[in-house]
Amino acid sequence: MALIDISGLSPEQPVLIAGPTASGKSALALEIAQRQGGVVINADALQVFDGWRILTARPDESELKQAPHALYGHVPFDADYSVGHWLRDTAPLLKGDLRPIIVGGTGLYFTALTEGLADIPATPALIRAKADRIVAEDGFETLLAALDAQTLSRIDQRNPMRVQRAWEVQETTGRGLASWQDATPAPLLPLAQVQAILLDADRDWLGQRIDRRFDLMIAQGAVEEARRMLPHWNPALLSSKAIGASELIAHLTHNMSLDEARLAAKTATRQFAKRQRTWFRARMRNWAALRLS
Repeated sequence: MALIDISGLSPEQPVLIAGPTASGKSALALEIAQRQGGVVINADALQVFDGWRILTARPDESELKQAPHALYGHVPFDADYSVGHWLRDTAPLLKGDLRPIIVGGTGLYFTALTEGLADIPATPALIRAKADRIVAEDGFETLLAALDAQTLSRIDQRNPMRVQRAWEVQETTGRGLASWQDATPAPLLPLAQVQAILLDADRDWLGQRIDRRFDLMIAQGAVEEARRMLPHWNPALLSSKAIGASELIAHLTHNMSLDEARLAAKTATRQFAKRQRTWFRARMRNWAALRLS
């Protein structure tokens, strides 16, 4: 793994660390916090939930003791949570005594933080249920076909969660997501005021780390974690999007062998990392890229 000269970072200025899954973001954030001080703030949309600690690679108890951490596992696994929720949770931490070190793989959190976020009304439960039903019966492509051209040009059309979110906004408000984005207020933390680091990982190098990490998750008890969650399993929950969750649930319900679940989860993680890398390179051109290989 390429190294970054932490001594070159200002200990007063906030640090943002983004990158694809399994690229070493959390370890870098922890090292900065240990050497320079600060609070490590989660910017991963799945690590906010409790329940799936191992599969979402949340810091363990040992790591949590090494430096202050915030916004990890603080949301019930069956709750709804959006980028707006995350910004509201993050705002007071930016005004605290500790320098924020914000780390994660959810690019939308970072762009909302540094570019601002439109104040879009929450999606009513009935519309969310309607969207879930359409996706289940006809596929998310049906939602995609209903979006306005301006929104289509901005979202990741291969990401079902982003497509559904855009459809829900349009269905709820009568306005496209792009229209709401164009009315965006000032950001909480402009990019010019931070030290922004993007971990740009080589595909093959990252793929090997993904495979090793999932094997380690299994060794650390991921199957047992899935067994504890099985009585509460609901694939419609946001927390259920944790990669490996549906595969291990399928194993526990005798629809997959453990080897099949392991392979499927590794493949899904690689595909997710590819989408992340594409998104980061398109939207984070002004970040300092650290090439990992």
